[in-house]
Amino acid sequence: MQQLVEFAGNHLLLVIALTITGTLLLFTMLRANKGSIAPNDATALINHKEAVVIDVRSQADFAKGHIINAINIPSNGFADQLSVLEKHKEKPIIIYCGSGATSTQACATLNKAGFEQVHNLKGGLMAWLNANLPTTRK
Repeated sequence: MQQLVEFAGNHLLLVIALTITGTLLLFTMLRANKGSIAPNDATALINHKEAVVIDVRSQADFAKGHIINAINIPSNGFADQLSVLEKHKEKPIIIYCGSGATSTQACATLNKAGFEQVHNLKGGLMAWLNANLPTTRK
């Protein structure tokens, strides 16, 4: 313990930088999980609350396979396509990408636009497939 205190005293800027970085990382992780939903919970929303499913992957990836009845709105033009989703503003919306990282940004965009029931599919399509849930290519 004494060595730790001595190290911190000798490298104060390094310890401060580590503390700030750790705090920001923790904040980012907690913020990313807010509004996240597991694949099994997503199926419940889809089946019982008629949730709208949005795939933000590219059209090429969407064509290779996607969640049944998903709407493809690629992330690179997502903010410009919000008018497509206006008619679904009162319904729960589930957004996913390949792994769950890109869809977080789309969720933030919808939240800023006033959509209240926005959920990010935790783990994206990979988690959906790992849960043995159905996909389609149609």
